[in-house]
Amino acid sequence: MPTTPAGPPPPARFTLPPEAVLRAREKLVLDHFRDEVLQDWDATLSTFPHPRYELIARMLVHDGDREVRDYYHDTRVAFPDQDHELIALRHSTDAVIVEFWLTGTHRGMLGRIPPTGSKHRTRMTAYFVFDENENLVTERIYFDQLTILRQLVAGLDRRRPAGLLGLVRVLLGALTTAASKPDPRLLNTTPPNLGIEGRAARP
Repeated sequence: MPTTPAGPPPPARFTLPPEAVLRAREKLVLDHFRDEVLQDWDATLSTFPHPRYELIARMLVHDGDREVRDYYHDTRVAFPDQDHELIALRHSTDAVIVEFWLTGTHRGMLGRIPPTGSKHRTRMTAYFVFDENENLVTERIYFDQLTILRQLVAGLDRRRPAGLLGLVRVLLGALTTAASKPDPRLLNTTPPNLGIEGRAARP
């Protein structure tokens, strides 16, 4: 009886790694989250051979041990009690994708934005991207800055002069931050090569 040719293997982007690889990635990511909450920066940084964060909302990159440690320091000055609540965790061919709520109380300077004493709870998505050797190479975070800012100013009493002054200072700080130039490493992107499927999908 004739056999049907198997045909070419599917592109790598359609094939998940073995379960053992996915489990190892997931454990590393969960350890990473835990160590960040504990503010154990040495343990957190040990999850990367070369630490790198990409904050897409701000088009900002923190690359290397020193820059990432400064990022940890600055965010915990702003939100000393920063924590998270996991929503969902998913696997892709080269990444673990985590949806979560980021929480914290604004107690210190957030860039140019002075502390408001307000709490925030903001929904975010982080892509933990792995290379071909299963090294974590970047944490790429997507979130809405306006969602955070709206919560930070919500606790200011605008009926009082001090509250109005605080609002003005927050808005001026936010405008100064928004004026910063985006990192070109996040601007210079290359469309993926989708092969036949990609060409066929075009109108």
